[in-house]
Amino acid sequence: MTVITRFAPSPTGNLHVGNIRAALHNWLWARKSGGRFLLRLDDTDLERSRPEYAQAIKADLRWLGLHWDGEERQSDRFALYEERFEALKASGHVYPAYETAQELDLRRKILLGRGLPPVYDRAALSLIPDQIAAYKAEGRQPHWRFKLDHGQPIGWTDLIRGEQRFDPKLLSDPVIRRADGSWLYMLPSVIDDIAMGVTHVLRGEDHVSNTATQIQMFAALGASLPAFAHEALLTGSEGKLSKRLGSLGVAHFREIGLEPAAIASLLARLGSSMPVEPFADMQPLIDSFDFAHFGRAPARFDEAELATLNQKIVHLLPYAAVADRLPQGMDEAAWDAIRPNLETVSDAADWWRIVTGPIDAPVPAEEDRDFLALAHDILTETAFDGAVWRTLTEALKAETGRKGKALFLPLRRALTGMDHGPDMGRMLPLIGRDEALSRLKSS
Repeated sequence: MTVITRFAPSPTGNLHVGNIRAALHNWLWARKSGGRFLLRLDDTDLERSRPEYAQAIKADLRWLGLHWDGEERQSDRFALYEERFEALKASGHVYPAYETAQELDLRRKILLGRGLPPVYDRAALSLIPDQIAAYKAEGRQPHWRFKLDHGQPIGWTDLIRGEQRFDPKLLSDPVIRRADGSWLYMLPSVIDDIAMGVTHVLRGEDHVSNTATQIQMFAALGASLPAFAHEALLTGSEGKLSKRLGSLGVAHFREIGLEPAAIASLLARLGSSMPVEPFADMQPLIDSFDFAHFGRAPARFDEAELATLNQKIVHLLPYAAVADRLPQGMDEAAWDAIRPNLETVSDAADWWRIVTGPIDAPVPAEEDRDFLALAHDILTETAFDGAVWRTLTEALKAETGRKGKALFLPLRRALTGMDHGPDMGRMLPLIGRDEALSRLKSS
C-alpha cells in the first residue's frame, strides 16, 4: 500500500501555526513512508474563498519546504459531489430538512436549558406531504442531512488517541448541504479522500466527532476507511488555548527573521515524547516521526523556545545556505566569524556594518588613550595575518602589563564600537589594516 496523506486548508485566510503543524506532520509521514503528500484546497465556500489566499497558502508551504506531489481544488469537483449525493439520496442515506437556522437555534437552547445534549431530533423525517408542501409554498428550500445509522456503533483505533467509541444516537445527523445548494465540509471531504486514495487522515482533535460521522459516510459510499490520527491542539505559553496562535503564520515568522528549519524542528516534535532539537535539515525529523510518540496532552507552543531554537540553527548554517541573504561583500570567512553571535541571519547586516564602517566608537577613558596610541604603533609594525590579534595583544600585554578586561575591552571598543561581539581574532582581519589603524588613531 502506498501511503497517501493530504493537507486540506480552506483558502479563506492565511495559514496559522496550527495549520502549519498539521501540514508538516502529514508531509513527514508521507516522506517517511515513501508515499505521497497531496494538497487539496477546500474551496467549496465560493463567497469567502479567494485566489490570493490559495496562492499565499502554496507560497507558505514552499517556503517551509513542504512540497506536494499532487494538487486538487474542490471547486473543480462539484460534478463528482453531485453524482455521489444523488446515489446517497437513492439509497436513503440523506434526507431533506426544512427548519430555519433560527428554529434550530431555539431547539438547541431549549435542550441545553433542560440539561440535555443539543442533538437534532430528526423531526424532518416525520414531515407529512402537506407540511412539506406548505414549506415549499413559503418559498423554503431544504437543507440536507446525512442519516446516521443508530444501529451501528461507531468505533476506530486512532493512531494517537487509541480506541474511540461513539454512540450515533448521541450525535446529530450532520448537515451536508445548505438550502442554497452549497456544500459543507463533511461529505465532499469524504468523497475526495476516497477518490484521491488517501490512506491516512491526520488532523486536530477538534475533528474527532467529525470523524465519527464521516466513518458512516465512508461506509455508505462503499469505501474502506483510511487510518485516522487526531493530535492534541496547540496551547499558548500561558497554558491555555491562545487566540494569538490563530494569528501566528508564515508572514509573522518571516518578518521576525525565523528560519523554516526552526519552525519545522519545533512543530515536528511538539506534543510528542521526542526532544525538541535544532535540525538544519529535515531528514532527521522525517526518520524519527512516529504517531506512537504523540500523546493526548495539550501541546504547548512557546515563541521564546522557537527563537532559541532558531538561534541554534543559524549557528549551524553553512555559508552556501545563506550566501544569497548576506550583505554584498560578506564572504565565507566573515560568515564564519559573525555567525556565533547571530540570532537571525538578517542580524549579519548589523555586524557587517561594524566591519565595513564607519562606526560610532565611545570616547576612551583617559587612562586608555596612551594604551590605544601604543596599540596603533604596534599594529603599524605587525604582520597583518590570521594571527594579528594574538600578536597585537601579546605585545601590548608585555609592554603595559595589562591583562583580561583591561587589555581587551578598550581595543574592542575602539575597533568595533561595541563591548561584546564576535571573536576579535576573526574580526580584526576582516576590518583590515588601514581601517583598524584609522579607528585606533581616532580613539
